[in-house]
Amino acid sequence: MKRLLPLVVLCAVFSCQTPQKKLPRIAIAGLGIESSTFSPALTDEAAFHAKYDTAVFSVYPFMAADSPIRQQATWIPTIVGHSLPGGAVTREAYESLVNKTLDSLKKYLPYDGLYFDIHGAMSVVGLDDPEGDFIKRIRKAVGKGTIISTSMDLHGNVSMDLAANTDLITDYRLAPHEDAMQTKERAVTDLLDRLQSGKGKPAYKAWIPIPVLLPGEKTSTRIEPAKSVFKAIDPTLAQPGIIDGGIWVGYPWADEPRNHAVVLVTGDDKQKVTAAAEKLARSFWAARNGYAFVATTKPWKEALDSALASKQHPFFISDMGDNPTAGGAGDVTWTLNQLLANPKFTFPGGPSLIYASIPGPELIQQAIAAGVGGKVDGYAGAKVDSRFSPPAHIKGTVESIVYGDKDAEVESVIKIGSLHIIVTKKRKPYHKEIDFTRLGLKPRKTDLIVVKIGYLEPELYAMRAGWIMALTPGGVDQDIEHLTYKRIQRPMFPFDRTMPDPDLSARLVPSSDSLP
Repeated sequence: MKRLLPLVVLCAVFSCQTPQKKLPRIAIAGLGIESSTFSPALTDEAAFHAKYDTAVFSVYPFMAADSPIRQQATWIPTIVGHSLPGGAVTREAYESLVNKTLDSLKKYLPYDGLYFDIHGAMSVVGLDDPEGDFIKRIRKAVGKGTIISTSMDLHGNVSMDLAANTDLITDYRLAPHEDAMQTKERAVTDLLDRLQSGKGKPAYKAWIPIPVLLPGEKTSTRIEPAKSVFKAIDPTLAQPGIIDGGIWVGYPWADEPRNHAVVLVTGDDKQKVTAAAEKLARSFWAARNGYAFVATTKPWKEALDSALASKQHPFFISDMGDNPTAGGAGDVTWTLNQLLANPKFTFPGGPSLIYASIPGPELIQQAIAAGVGGKVDGYAGAKVDSRFSPPAHIKGTVESIVYGDKDAEVESVIKIGSLHIIVTKKRKPYHKEIDFTRLGLKPRKTDLIVVKIGYLEPELYAMRAGWIMALTPGGVDQDIEHLTYKRIQRPMFPFDRTMPDPDLSARLVPSSDSLP
């Protein structure tokens, strides 16, 4: 009988290698926008700034080439596009982007997993529930075997179609969304864990619709009760048998049946999943009467008078009704025309005020021709949404011209009296200090700053000495109880304040394996 060579000798002779575990194949796709159906604006394909193939990785810092996550799978990025919030997406733009995504997905089949990166509040002309439609078409393309993990904004909407066709799901815990990238990373790591562990799809998904529809400015996690309600999500879900989930506030400026709050929890323990979902749903519903604006809120005249009387500088005023970060057209001139007509700002020695901002491509051309120090005399705004006020007549001196911004493309500061008006080629939200300083402005030394925004984003919030949110008109009017909803489900809080308590028991969502 021949003696067997020791394994170490055989490996030395034949260069044995430890078998490498096959990496899972994971696709990446998604489209994100918040769309107001109360705005006349329309969103085209270019607004999504779509990234294709390997350019998709640049969207996610946690997926850098040398990152641990990047090494744990074979990633197949297809298309990811994120638009500034705005009006409804044209059907042509939607179909073009969706079909490009589907074509790319079909080209590289099969997939073990797919990361679906969406906002959740997209409206498309002539189509209800675009995210539900999108994921159904993705599911048909990739098959039932692929595990789909979805990340969302907490202001998104979770329809039954979306819940059924996804397997894993999570959303932001903070508003403002300082945890946006951490949430996306969590959705990816949830997916990797289920693939690597072999556990696959969750056994249970508990979905609970909550008949509440409120703006983010009333459900900010900076203040109570939302602060405590959302802070409780992670401890509630941090137990064996639960994977992830969240509370979705929903988006209030779209008149669609899916627009309302939702709780959704996924996991393998039926009792724990349903109990956690019901606990979160009850806490959100119980707090409904306590949700209030995150800052002092007044009509425009009172807001401006309070700001002018204050010794706190810079004093911020949120021009909320046309907030482009929530879906406003961004070119409503009502507030700007109020300022231009106010005698307090007609001379250089008046209170210094920065207005951010108003689109005016023709005025931008004038500014470029005149140059810094030159004079302009033209109009801006009200090309998209002129329902409340006509174009603003701006006659002043060019203080600066800056090129290259992704959204605005070209920006110019026009000085009129003590007003410093930021005019842009295309609409742009201003929410960071550098947005002002790169234009030569000194926001910290300015008396008043009026921004088209709702709650202040973190940098502006840290900069403010005083702050009031002004109730102004626009496509994201905060007075939602007086908007003309026709299609949302009723009864709904706050429209039906005396409604009985709803059924907040968990509804088990069918597994994507059981879909037709």
